[in-house]
Formats: sequence, C-alpha cells, structure tokens
Amino acid sequence: MARKVTMFTAQWGDLPFDELAQKMSDYGYDGLELNCTGYHPNDHFNVRAALEDDSYCDNKRAALHQYGLDCWAISNHCVGQCICDVLDARHKTIVPDYVWGDGNPVGVRERAIEEMKLTARAAQKFGVSVVNGFTGSGIWQWLYSFPPVPQSWIDDGYKALAEYWIPVLDVFQECGVKFALEVHPTEIAFDLYSTQRALEALDGHPAFGFNFDPSHLLWQGVDPVEFIRAFPDRIFHVHVKDAIVTLNGKSGILASHLNFGDRRRGWDFRSPGRGGVNFEEIIRELNVIDYQGPLSVEWEDCGMDREHGAREAVGFVRDMDFAPSKVAFDAAFDNK
Repeated sequence: MARKVTMFTAQWGDLPFDELAQKMSDYGYDGLELNCTGYHPNDHFNVRAALEDDSYCDNKRAALHQYGLDCWAISNHCVGQCICDVLDARHKTIVPDYVWGDGNPVGVRERAIEEMKLTARAAQKFGVSVVNGFTGSGIWQWLYSFPPVPQSWIDDGYKALAEYWIPVLDVFQECGVKFALEVHPTEIAFDLYSTQRALEALDGHPAFGFNFDPSHLLWQGVDPVEFIRAFPDRIFHVHVKDAIVTLNGKSGILASHLNFGDRRRGWDFRSPGRGGVNFEEIIRELNVIDYQGPLSVEWEDCGMDREHGAREAVGFVRDMDFAPSKVAFDAAFDNK
C-alpha cells in the first residue's frame, strides 16, 4: 500500500484553513501536516483551543474529512525552538504572545516548555501520534570554534537539552505521542554525529526521534541515506524537501549571509525532484526500515510559483514511492 502524501501547512500560513484544505484536496493530497498557529489569525491547529474547547478537535477532523483529507502529524517547530535557544528579539516574531510574554528569557523558556507539554496533550486529544518540531540550541553560535570554545561549554549545551527536554518528553510518553525533531542547522542536532550525541544526552528517551528531512543534510555533505541507517528505529516522520548545491568557485557553503533565492548562494532549497536529493535511495531505505508513515511535502522554492510546485510535488512523490518486493527476483530458479 502506498504511503500517504501530505502537505506541511507552515509555508501556507497566509491562507485560511478552508481555502488551503480545498486547494490541497484539489491537487490530490491525502492529508495535511497541520502547523500549530496559535500566534496566527489563520487557524491551522490551535493548541490551546484543542484543549479548552471540547468540540475543537472533532470539528477540525470533520473539516479535514469534508475535503477528503486526514492528518497524521502536527508540528510546533517555533515554540520548541525557544526552549534551548539563546533568546533574542527574533523569537518574538515566531511564537504566540502568551509564550513571549515580557520577553524575559527565563520566562519565555519556561512558557515554551509548558506549551510543548500542552502540544503533546493536544495531539493525543486530536488523535495523532507524532508532533514534529525543533529543540533550539544554546551552542549553535559556537559552531566555528574561534576564539577557541571550551569543551565544557559544548558539554553544557547537551546537559541543557536534557534538563529542559526530558520533562517535556516524559509528558509525550504519558500521552502516547512521539516528538520528532527535524534535524536542522541551528538545532542541537544538525548532522549525524550531533544527532547521536543528542540521543545519548537524552538517554535514548523512547518519545524522542526524528522528522527526517533530507534537504538539510544534503547541503552539509551528509548522505541522507546514512542518517536513516544510523537511526532506523527513530524515524517517526518524513519530510519531502529538496535542495541543491551550487558552488561555482565564488559561492560558499555558508551562503554569505545571502537570503534564500539569491543566485549567489552556494546552496538553496528546491521543489521536490528539482534538486540534488536522491529520493530513489531514500525510498529504498525507508522500505528497509519499514517506515509506514506519511511522506509530507514541505514546499520551499523561491524560484517557483508555489501552487505549480504543490501540484507537481504530489505527483512526484506518488511516482517515486514504491513498496518493497515480496519475492526475490531469482526465486524462480530455486528448485527447492
């Protein structure tokens, strides 16, 4: 049976839920990965409303079904980012006012922790088993170790991850919901080795795993297939997003402080199938680990009309997905 194809709604936050659902239904998607939007007038999924209004989850599910859609995961990336990050004015723009409060970093972090716990409970009530998101990182700023960074500072970053996130993950476990970190630059886990260390820092917490997104690995030079092989039992969700490396002797992999879409960058995101990600090998490896969850398009391509991209992406994902073989191709030669 083919995996379900969904669309992550974060990049469509300017559209009201009904308009977005109608579009994605018309394009042929099976469902939506709903972004938590308590800070946005267009309600895709509101954590507080889900918990405070007994009819909210049923009504949201009914609204999805009205368009022939379903939902298997929700996402709360931005609130999670505030838990481990070194907080500044940028974070005010990405979280609800009730999380930001007066902007005091201690208070923001405490409120973000509580909001992620509530997100686990809202997911349970809504009937989904995965929440995708970010953790933030207190040590990303020291990625390039000059002036020299004491090893103890890095160690403290992973200790903070455990201190802040284990209580959150305990609530996820109580709710029967998984937290899927999107391994990503600016997170505590951004490549294979930092991911391994994060998992160790959390003592292999059973509620902690990954939203596998190959685009963030590709431009760093990390083979996305090797990531799946390293963490086969922790792939809780999959994003289908592409990227391309465009180094030409002038550009650099750190992108020169140039915005996405600038042709001078050394890499950029692309619509699925339009970049350098080898989705063929990813599907084969997902078959090996028996991943049965959705393939969720996260559409980001500054050089393409997004509606064209969304229509094209659903067809691309369906065409490139396939089930593993149930027989060996040379079984006919086995006389036994």
